[in-house]
Amino acid sequence: MGLDFSGIFPALTTPFGADGAVALADLKHNVSLYNKTGLAGYLAIGSTGESVLLEETEREAVLAAVKEAAAPGKILIAGTGAESTAATIRWTRRAAELGYQAALVKTPYYFKPMYKAEVLAAHFRRVADASPIPVLLYSVPQFTGVALEAGEVEALAAHPNIVGLKESSGNVQRVGEIIAAAPAAFQVLVGSASTLNVSLVTGARGGILALACVLPELCVELYRLARGGSAEGARRLQEALLPASRVIVGANGPAGVKCAMESRGYRGGPPRLPLQPLGEAARQEIGKILAALPAVEAARA
Repeated sequence: MGLDFSGIFPALTTPFGADGAVALADLKHNVSLYNKTGLAGYLAIGSTGESVLLEETEREAVLAAVKEAAAPGKILIAGTGAESTAATIRWTRRAAELGYQAALVKTPYYFKPMYKAEVLAAHFRRVADASPIPVLLYSVPQFTGVALEAGEVEALAAHPNIVGLKESSGNVQRVGEIIAAAPAAFQVLVGSASTLNVSLVTGARGGILALACVLPELCVELYRLARGGSAEGARRLQEALLPASRVIVGANGPAGVKCAMESRGYRGGPPRLPLQPLGEAARQEIGKILAALPAVEAARA
């Protein structure tokens, strides 16, 4: 039986120290706290992890640190997508050597006009052919400008080593179309906490969420309520989480996630340049949003 990606995975942040270096001890500290929250596993060096701003040696160090800190039984996913097919294959193989169980492979994006459906399909198939671990496709058009449509995903899902998709557009209709088109065994995970409940109802398997770095227990509780048939409870909690998702993640990106993490006892730290830390007004807005959230116990009521 293949991997089951049911549940919630945080898209881990990469902490940096005041000198700009990766703070591996802080990363391990965060993972040690997340181990106690009911998360299904971890995504390392994804978009929220500022992967495009990391040096190759830093990427490898982050992967090794997360593997070391993760509790037994957690599913480990590595973001291995690169602009070239060869580099993507190299990183995917390295992630497997380090003990990761799946690779998240984003669409290449620099030569957008040339990246027609058949070009992307050839890229993903070559990676999947060469990968010793299962591949999750990654569609994040708000950053790449390249979206995977339902027909493209359906065709790629026929590959035995392409087992799922992280769909991060926030477009619920696209999520539904992909779920309807792909085989039943193909696992769709959403990347937007704002659409988690409706996506789960539609048939998504779970979520890989930046917001889960800040509010892991509440994200896990929303998943539990939606999967457990408590439609009203899931609706209420989803509504309560919307401001956090939209402001912390949607409006402020990694800097917002890191700021909010600090307020919740995690080690966020600054983003890496050219990204900037939040100003005082944004920090205060995030503080008010977090203060208004229900406790997990209240969400279960």
